Amino acid sequence: MTSQGWIFFIVGWTTIIGLSVYLFARVMLAKRQKVLMEPAEGGRAQWASRIGLILAMAGNAIGLGNFLRFPVKAAANGGGAFMIPYFCALVFLGIPLMWVEWTIGRYGGAHHHGTSPGMFSLLWKNRGSKYLGALGIALPFVIVVYYNFIESWTLGFAWFSATGKYFGNTNQNAMNEFLRGFQGAEANQFFSSIIPILIFLGITLLINYFFLSRGISKGIEVLAKFGMPVLFVFAIVLVIRVLTMGTPDPALPDQNIMNGLAFIWNPDFSRLANAEVWLVAAGQIFFTLSLGQGIICTYASYLREKNDITLNGITTSATNEFAEVILGGTIAIPLAVAFFGLAGTQEIAKQGAFNLGFVSLPVIFQKIPFGQLFGAMWFLLLFIAGITSSVAMTSPAIAFLEDEFHWKRSKAVNTVFAVLASATVLVVVFFKFGFLDELDYWAGTFGIVVFAAIEIILFSWVFGLKRGWHEMHKGADLTVPRFFKFVIKYITPVYMLVMLGVWTYQEAVPKFIMKNVDTVNRPYLWGARGLILALILLTLWMVRIAWKSKKEKSA
Repeated sequence: MTSQGWIFFIVGWTTIIGLSVYLFARVMLAKRQKVLMEPAEGGRAQWASRIGLILAMAGNAIGLGNFLRFPVKAAANGGGAFMIPYFCALVFLGIPLMWVEWTIGRYGGAHHHGTSPGMFSLLWKNRGSKYLGALGIALPFVIVVYYNFIESWTLGFAWFSATGKYFGNTNQNAMNEFLRGFQGAEANQFFSSIIPILIFLGITLLINYFFLSRGISKGIEVLAKFGMPVLFVFAIVLVIRVLTMGTPDPALPDQNIMNGLAFIWNPDFSRLANAEVWLVAAGQIFFTLSLGQGIICTYASYLREKNDITLNGITTSATNEFAEVILGGTIAIPLAVAFFGLAGTQEIAKQGAFNLGFVSLPVIFQKIPFGQLFGAMWFLLLFIAGITSSVAMTSPAIAFLEDEFHWKRSKAVNTVFAVLASATVLVVVFFKFGFLDELDYWAGTFGIVVFAAIEIILFSWVFGLKRGWHEMHKGADLTVPRFFKFVIKYITPVYMLVMLGVWTYQEAVPKFIMKNVDTVNRPYLWGARGLILALILLTLWMVRIAWKSKKEKSA
């Protein structure tokens, strides 16, 4: 590693670890450490403890992208230099939007709205505002439709690692065939049907259903309190094993862990002149913090009006960054460099995060002592990261039915899961045609930026930053620096709109016209778009019905 690489590595690690420890210490020492949120009779559900809230919020943010997507994006976009636009996006987009979404959520919850249609109607007294908020229900629901499918891969591979089912396939071609067979993309020597993936998908959906049906404090919070510590223990054990790996093959001295860390942290400053690097960094911040999806708003709605959101919000962000930069950046890529070399890892990175996590790492686990154990830990880590995110993505739809239609939670959960399971079947059946990727781009990438742009403009310019700033600091344990008033009102909206404009021109338009797309796949991609449109229209219709019913009752 070069001297510049060491500087970026040391500064990055010490800053994130130090900030995370400091913020958690402040949370634990705060006078209002216990949230004490037992609801009044007939009131909305609430969090049972502050630490449970933070772990649930962190669980929402810490997902598969922290351990798979981030290292690939960092390594492919300038290494240490990538961290410059990454942290710029964190400061000017991520943290401000995090505080904004916590504020909107708590404000909505105080008025008995747990989702963005009701929250937007409070921010903007306009008949159309609630329909803009419908995206905060539809987008996370579309995302969880395919996210649960990916989540089931991690559960399946945890089992395959523990039992050694894929052991003996010691090259990437064989493991890629194993993965595609399990996904149902093709019948081959490893899997002759899609029954195995359907079994693991069914188990995944049942686990999600179990925690969501138990509610906020007894379900989602319990999952976070037990799941997140286990995730961090597994990740830290894997990091220690990686850092003590050294040089696996003495005959190849350049293939070692230090060169793997260098691959991520050595800065290539020439890449900073490339606008795409800045877009990728901003996109990663959105992806990793779960911004622009309405999820944070829903979770924050279960707070009381005087519960802190400033310290809670920044602590959640720091916890996510610790998981992503410190843990996620130290496992997959350094291991790949140590076993496949720099050139091989660059090729792996080009093929995407799934190839790294489900093809390359299983090959490595077969080459190290106790590989079955470490493989099982890796995929269980991913499964926990996945399920704490997927229950969060499903929550806005459930909360909407509870708050706006006054359904009991059991009825709301059953209805949402009936639609969810039906839509997920389409992802499984049409996966090999690019159905999942199409959903991910329009809902999980482009759509969340559109929604966040609407959100920040409504908060800063329509609701008014003066009112918003006052609302943000009710019961605050941390005073947000006044510098962020300027950031939230001017820098973040401009940053968002520029990013959205460039993204539309560079990617969205070519993607929409299906440039360079195989004609065989086009009908299925239009089918994916049709599913997104159908779910958005269904949400809009439900919003209209809910508000019409309220109007009739008040008449």
